[in-house]
Amino acid sequence: MIGKSKGIHIAANVVLSILTICVIVPFLILISSSMTSEHTLIREGYGLLPKDIDFTAYNLLLGGSSSILQGYLISFGVTLMGTVVSLTITTLFAYPLSRKELPARNFLAFFLFFTMLFNGGLVSSYMMWTRTFHIKDTVWALLVPNLLMSGFNVIMMRTYFTSNIPEEVIDAAKIDGAGELKLLVSVVLPMSLPILATVGLLIGLGYWNDWLNGLYYVNDDRLYNIQVILNKMLLNAEAMKKAAGAGVVGMPVPSTSMKMAVAVLGALPVMVLYPFFQKYFVKGITVGAVKG
Repeated sequence: MIGKSKGIHIAANVVLSILTICVIVPFLILISSSMTSEHTLIREGYGLLPKDIDFTAYNLLLGGSSSILQGYLISFGVTLMGTVVSLTITTLFAYPLSRKELPARNFLAFFLFFTMLFNGGLVSSYMMWTRTFHIKDTVWALLVPNLLMSGFNVIMMRTYFTSNIPEEVIDAAKIDGAGELKLLVSVVLPMSLPILATVGLLIGLGYWNDWLNGLYYVNDDRLYNIQVILNKMLLNAEAMKKAAGAGVVGMPVPSTSMKMAVAVLGALPVMVLYPFFQKYFVKGITVGAVKG
């Protein structure tokens, strides 16, 4: 029996090691390619280690360092503010749905689920946000549309509350005179750190990686976040490469390595912060999805 258990552990470790390699290798290739010269990438392809180190792509991207820094600051600010506000709204929606005594609980749950299946479409949404709410070229354009609340996050958090907060604890707090707000703040939230960290990370990733809101609702370059700035730089590089191919511009543009450098600069903050949230993320995403 012990030998069989040991064999299972060895097999599990081998499988997990292979999966880890499959996850790490693309990141190494990404970073290596971003530091490799364009002609080497075209001639020899991608590799784990840069064969001909060249930082031209980073020099082109960081040449306008003030705009890059401004984009990072806007992205950090919007991500922080959006995560806090969205997490608050999600919690205030999910907790009542987890209480069986809530009036019209089933209707509210159906209303939430309905929004996950249907929406008004891009044109009507654009007209609503720009003509009714007038958020165009404001910071609210980066915060509100499509990102402020997700039905999936609400359902996942509601499931966690239902499955992992004992009714006995809630009843005891009510006997001690705790109201619903006191109960939520002092009892439920301290017991829900894994799901809060998980949902917060998902929300933060959504805000950090978003570039559609900036594309649709922002024309003022002072409000561009890092994703919009990097996307515009990449499009400009493609245009310069086409012009060079047509003989209009003589300077070669490293579009392939530049794409890799754009991905590195966009993902770097997330790669640095994720290890600090990994413990809560794994627990929260697993426990929060046990029941429907």
